[in-house]
Amino acid sequence: MLGLQYFSFNDLWSPLILALFLIIAAAYLVLVGPLSEQIKDAEPATAAQKIMFITGLFVLYLAQAGPFNLLGHVMFSFHMVSMAFSYLVAPPLMMKGLPIWVWRKIVRWLPTRQLSFLAHPIVAAVLFNGLFSLYHLPIVHDYVMLNFTVHRLYYIALFITSMLMWWTLLNPLPEGRQASGLSKIGFIFLNMVLLTPACGLIIFAAEPLYQTYSNPAVWAEAMRYCVSGDSTALLRSFGGPAFFNFLSSAKEDQQVGGIVMKFIQEGIFASMLAYVFFQWYRKEKQEDDDDSYPAGGPLNPAAK
Repeated sequence: MLGLQYFSFNDLWSPLILALFLIIAAAYLVLVGPLSEQIKDAEPATAAQKIMFITGLFVLYLAQAGPFNLLGHVMFSFHMVSMAFSYLVAPPLMMKGLPIWVWRKIVRWLPTRQLSFLAHPIVAAVLFNGLFSLYHLPIVHDYVMLNFTVHRLYYIALFITSMLMWWTLLNPLPEGRQASGLSKIGFIFLNMVLLTPACGLIIFAAEPLYQTYSNPAVWAEAMRYCVSGDSTALLRSFGGPAFFNFLSSAKEDQQVGGIVMKFIQEGIFASMLAYVFFQWYRKEKQEDDDDSYPAGGPLNPAAK
């Protein structure tokens, strides 16, 4: 299915990286479970938090080291699914999965005074969407895909900036600066707008933009970083990425990728928009109800 049968278990699942993710998951469960009982001002994570963190970690693994990583090297549409999983799905799940006391320790450890400007909503939105858009310029994308160290560093930068972007919406620290409901709604629309030019470039391009998915020789070189053995053997066996493309052409694959990315982003941010609006409305209604009662509340005998 999707040509995965032509690749080995190691190519599909990256056992060493899988082991690393399993170690991270185990360390998390110990930290927010038994170990939390021995830490001052700490409390065990809830079942919901554990599910969210482990799910986010699993999604990140699938996108960066599992089958979606391999598929993202043979079809651009799967590359965009991998990007969406890595930066729009995994970060908020992992952030919500960490208890407040863990976040407090992380913030104390970081030089927040020097780096706090990076978490400013506009700066965070421009940083993430700017890096994402820059990455999908053809010359940048092909260079990053062909240079393993640059590739990893760029993806780490994207992950960090995506966390900063999500911080405005999900700030887990009650004592921290919280954006108002209206500010969060504006921030969501800002992110939706900033990503549109990159998706538009991809969707409406007159021809395939990326050599990685249209030039067999470049594709084989890029595949060196996700398959074992001699990647030029892929050329002899399959001729190029077109063998795995179940769509009609590289151009159509590229268009589908742009549409998929925009659709996932719109869906996630639309859900966040509904959630933020509901929370904002409920807070405003609660404040109005409180203001409508005399001091002491509706059950205060003195108010009768």
